[in-house]
Amino acid sequence: MELSTRAIGEVVHPTAAFYQPPSEVGETLESLSPADSVVESTWENSLLNPKNRIDSLDLPQNPLWRVDGCAGLGTQYYVLPLFLQKIPPMRMDVFVSNFQPTLIREQLELHRAFHTKDAIRLPRLAITKHIVRILQIWTTSEFKDLAAFEDFYKSVPFGSRLVLEDMSLDVRRVRIKVGLNHNLEHKLLPFSRLADLWGSDFPFPQVIDFFDLHVVSILHDSVCLVRINEQLCIFKALTSGAKYLYHELKTLCTIEPHENIIVRPMHIVTKRCNFGTKKAVVGFTTFYHSKGTLRDVLPLSRAHGQLRRVDQLKWSIQLTKALEHLTRSGIYYPDLRLDNIVLSESSNIIMVDFEQRGVWCEFSAPEVNAIEYIRLIATDECVSESVSAKYRRMLQDLLPSFESLEDERYTNPKDGFNLPWIALSAAEQEAAEVYMLGRVLWCIFEGVSGPQKAAVWQSYRWEPDIEFPEYKRTPPAMRDLIDRCTRGRRGTLSNTIMRQHSQLFLTAKDAKEQSADDVREAAKRFWFAEIDEAERFLALRSSQRLKGEWNDNYYGRPTLKEVLEDLEAFQIQAL
Repeated sequence: MELSTRAIGEVVHPTAAFYQPPSEVGETLESLSPADSVVESTWENSLLNPKNRIDSLDLPQNPLWRVDGCAGLGTQYYVLPLFLQKIPPMRMDVFVSNFQPTLIREQLELHRAFHTKDAIRLPRLAITKHIVRILQIWTTSEFKDLAAFEDFYKSVPFGSRLVLEDMSLDVRRVRIKVGLNHNLEHKLLPFSRLADLWGSDFPFPQVIDFFDLHVVSILHDSVCLVRINEQLCIFKALTSGAKYLYHELKTLCTIEPHENIIVRPMHIVTKRCNFGTKKAVVGFTTFYHSKGTLRDVLPLSRAHGQLRRVDQLKWSIQLTKALEHLTRSGIYYPDLRLDNIVLSESSNIIMVDFEQRGVWCEFSAPEVNAIEYIRLIATDECVSESVSAKYRRMLQDLLPSFESLEDERYTNPKDGFNLPWIALSAAEQEAAEVYMLGRVLWCIFEGVSGPQKAAVWQSYRWEPDIEFPEYKRTPPAMRDLIDRCTRGRRGTLSNTIMRQHSQLFLTAKDAKEQSADDVREAAKRFWFAEIDEAERFLALRSSQRLKGEWNDNYYGRPTLKEVLEDLEAFQIQAL
């Protein structure tokens, strides 16, 4: 089964338990999942036919644009206009529909773009070269000169889109529609409104203007490397979900400093909106750590024989201390993964990303996943009303105010907008953090980029050679600690369905003997079992809480303090 946006709902998310195959006889080939469409092999649709092939993927001699990365499972591409002397962080990304005819998907390698995100491998894909060629023609044909384009680029709302319509293998036939993001402008708040919400004595950083920033590169869908007066720093902004941005800004400005947590923001960045006189807060800047994330550092260091036990222990202890500091400050951290741990110039770990949105489902502790599965089914538009209504009632029992978290407006909540974590007690939150910490410790001591081999949603430059909870390189004492931290762990979808390159396959069946329907059915059975277990767990939790008998550390994991003690004891033994 080919990876596509449709595979998320049919296989990867718990909504797969309620997937129903299309029943309408007249459904077109374009509406079907490309890999599942049976197309008669004729000269008209053959790759041997010249009209079905891309004429060229050679970049222009002097390309006007560059693609820095990809998000949205191969549908959103970060692009920069290289011909501007100073590039403001407008975040005018290119959007491509994932539902394309098979000939286009195959030649543009959209199946690979689904899981390829980084700026090293992505530019090698056909789709990125195609986008550069399309933008080259559009820029030179739609604007009388490059100065006219600059005026246009600086005048649109922040986060506006370039949507590629009528996708074709012929770059001259692709039409670009500019999607002006007025909706985001409407939700962005002025500095004065944040001051009203947070109080006159709030420790706001220095305010600077949006156009004082010059983009060097786009690192993530919410992060740019920018230059301000010759100083490099990180610009954090969200083109969707502005409420998460403001929540993170408030958290970082008020959190008690810690040497292993990103320092408070350097600037608040404001931009005048197109309508009215509102000058809205669009983002903030933070310190730039150039050594990168542990996701890339660990496998690269191991490959070169430079991953030392002393560093593994140092990073593990620093991370645990930072988490313990957050817990004492009353802050939960649901985003614990290698991507959110960077190295300082002195090779100490620094925790980043305090939106508190959480990680991909299945990555968290089982008690968090139990609630997240329910939330995903309750709020997915593709699930029938009768099914979603049942799970919305369950959410109501878990957190009566859950519907207020769905509001897109920022309302200054104390605990953010993460429903599963807000529904947990402080002790339950700590136990869930210990679970995630255990998985990160496994990555650190195994020297791999993630706990899963060939993860569906993202591939890495250095893919893991083993999968959690297998052990190859972790010392015995650490294995015992990791096993205790991850008590209650369950088998994941990857035990049943795996990604090979850009296809999904059943792990227990030869690839030549299975179909896309086999994959869907296996996913359906897996998710039915997981949802059944989630409902059982939540019913038990609710019953025992009413009786006052519930143990907030249900799986008996160690506390963060106990994890730290074990790590420090092992560090002394290792010296």
